[in-house]
Amino acid sequence: MSSANLTRQQTAARSAAVKVHDVRVELDVRDAANSDNHGFGTTTTLVFDASQSATWIDFIGESVEHVAVNGVEVPVEYDGARIAVTGLAASNIVVIEATGIYSRSGEGLHRFVDPVDGETYLYTQYEPADSRRVMACFEQPDMKAYYTFVVHAPAGWHVLSNQSVATASEVNGAQTVVFAPTLPLSSYITSVAAGPYHRVEGTWTRGDQKVALGVLCRASLAPHLEADEIIEVTRQGLDFFTDAFAFAYPWGKYDQIFVPEYNLGAMENPGLVTFTEAYIPRGATTDAQRGARANTILHEMAHMWFGDLVTMRWWDDLWLKESFADYMGSHASAAATRFTDAWERFAANRKAWAYQQDQLPTTHPIVADIPDLEAAKLNFDGITYAKGAAVLKQLVAFVGEDEFFEGARRYFAAHAFGNTTLEDLLVQLEDVSGRDVRAWSKAWLETSGVSTLWLETDGAGERMLVQSDPRPHRLRVGLYDLDAGRLSLREQVELDIVAERTPVSLPEADLVVLNDDDLSYVKARLDDTSIAAVTTALSTLAPLPRALVWSSLWNATRDGELTAATYLEIVRRHAPAEENIGLLSGVLANAAYSIAHFVLPTRREAERSAWASTAEAALDAALPGSDAQLAWARAFAAASALHGASAERVRAVLDGSGPKGLPLDPELRWSLIAALATTGNSSESAIADELAHDDTADGRTAALRALTSRPTPDVRAAAWDRAWSDTSLSNDHLDAVIAGVRAGARRDLIARFDDEYFARIADVWDSRSIEIARRLVLGLFPGTETTDAADVWLAANSAAPAALRRLVIEQRDHLAREIRVRAAQPQFVAD
Repeated sequence: MSSANLTRQQTAARSAAVKVHDVRVELDVRDAANSDNHGFGTTTTLVFDASQSATWIDFIGESVEHVAVNGVEVPVEYDGARIAVTGLAASNIVVIEATGIYSRSGEGLHRFVDPVDGETYLYTQYEPADSRRVMACFEQPDMKAYYTFVVHAPAGWHVLSNQSVATASEVNGAQTVVFAPTLPLSSYITSVAAGPYHRVEGTWTRGDQKVALGVLCRASLAPHLEADEIIEVTRQGLDFFTDAFAFAYPWGKYDQIFVPEYNLGAMENPGLVTFTEAYIPRGATTDAQRGARANTILHEMAHMWFGDLVTMRWWDDLWLKESFADYMGSHASAAATRFTDAWERFAANRKAWAYQQDQLPTTHPIVADIPDLEAAKLNFDGITYAKGAAVLKQLVAFVGEDEFFEGARRYFAAHAFGNTTLEDLLVQLEDVSGRDVRAWSKAWLETSGVSTLWLETDGAGERMLVQSDPRPHRLRVGLYDLDAGRLSLREQVELDIVAERTPVSLPEADLVVLNDDDLSYVKARLDDTSIAAVTTALSTLAPLPRALVWSSLWNATRDGELTAATYLEIVRRHAPAEENIGLLSGVLANAAYSIAHFVLPTRREAERSAWASTAEAALDAALPGSDAQLAWARAFAAASALHGASAERVRAVLDGSGPKGLPLDPELRWSLIAALATTGNSSESAIADELAHDDTADGRTAALRALTSRPTPDVRAAAWDRAWSDTSLSNDHLDAVIAGVRAGARRDLIARFDDEYFARIADVWDSRSIEIARRLVLGLFPGTETTDAADVWLAANSAAPAALRRLVIEQRDHLAREIRVRAAQPQFVAD
């Protein structure tokens, strides 16, 4: 195992022997704009107590030049990930001078040059363990310290960190910015950003507390930044959480910065929250996209308390911050902002991520076993986020909302600026509610898997609720009547079930929704009568039951219990009438996935054609300028990449002859260009012409994808080789090349590389960062007709890193599901 992969056992021993107090980090990025300069100076001063004479300090960079222990220069002992320090006293000051490397993968200190204006932008991203790419540190969450950052940067740049500027000076075209010390922080949530960012300011006031607000992005994106709405949601969130948690926002200022080539949605660095630029579209934006952005803003804000103020001791309890933040993002959106449909979107879309993850062979309890950092990196998944949030929603119902928030208040008061485990939270919730929270924890937090729930009726008319993998559920069963083509709620029946089979007394109904109001985490099936009813009238339901029915239909399709043809027919009937754009976007993505993965190969071309026609017709019928029109335009572009017969209409839309009111923004134009390229209906020169009109960061990424999507053996071979071999590709550009390789589901062009994939993945895991290696392993996994090749690799590589094996096992399981679901489809016989 590489020395970079820290284990739980190693870090626990280190924190038991070392108590860190203060860390001063001095970064020199004055030459960052020089692309020939790949490194930056970093000097770290660590003040700590030690009960043993030796330890190590983490750093991953180009070199370590000097190490001084208590004022004495010592030989550098550095293996590329750990700096050994010896001769320690009871109290120590260690100074490490080193050279870090600017990142192109979004890990550590990322450097980006904007093609629009040539300006250079820097930002950091660390979670779970990349602060050591910027500073020498104790890279584990339970070793909190007071951090002071000093940054030498070009004059005229905005320079930011977690705290406000204490002093700033300027000499000879360079500035030195010293920030105020932080309150105690884990290394992974410290942060620095620098560059000529565009900034919009505001304030939030509550009583005597006044918090400066900042919203920043690249200068070239300033015209598209919806700063007023972002600040409004921020104020609403600070109001909500201040009241809910009864603990004043503790981090001083509140900057939010939108950065390029970002690997995540956002990161909760206190005082300097980072977001992906995907939340600043360069054209038309649906309200569902704005709702998703608001949800993320509130998710990260919840972390200011859950995760930053009180931090898990080790990554086993990652859920202590992520599950809570995911829950709070939806809860606060619905309670405090105009995006009141947050729980509908959660039910239909966010939980789908959890259901999928929880059915993999690598599923794990919400409270997971995380032996090392590689395992931690992969546990930022649908279990830790979406399932955890869904289960917390159940917990709120179990203990009561008032009791839940009172327990949270006591938790913050007891553990502010400290580290905790599951037990610390359970104590508070149990004390305040009087409920048996530990039994609930054992049933939901400490087990894995998802139950499936269905209704059975025997020959005598007796009805039984049946669940697989039994767990305790509080349910509301919704009984709906179909009258004059519309479904309406007749009544709800509340039930508590625990056993595998529970006798129930439920009257007959046209539609029975077993988990109405989405109280539980469970795959709830629809009976045949209910499927007939929603086939007729799904779009007449209210938003939340409609979301739950869409979810039930999708889960049944993924499990091979509902035919793909039936699912697609329901989508074709009711998606054009779907008014909630968040639900519609999810349904459109699921329909496209069904065609690509679940439909029999002999039927696939017919379904592609039918889907392209559906998308085109819905696009033409949508209200001009509406969110639905934009959603269907995007769906039509995606469908056209698999249906060359749509090329003429695609060209017409690109030429401005599309439906009235359709905003032909850069994102949509590039989607349409990619569709033409993928089907062989666009040339390299045509792509170059489009790029000439949109020579931006997004434009260059989109052009790269279009170029690598052209359906010739030579183009795909070059793209395949570049994905593996071109280490100069940024994270976004690598994604574009991978997308090009996979474009159009053209197995005939890339099947020849299947053996090479399995021959390469071990080496790439060893030689590239985990972020880049993960993209290659997932993105280029071959869609073979059997699992044989994956099975052979897994059998022959039992000693491969556990994180790599996990990725291959999961991809193998996705493939096995596709094969299994296709085998369950009705076989059509030609006339």
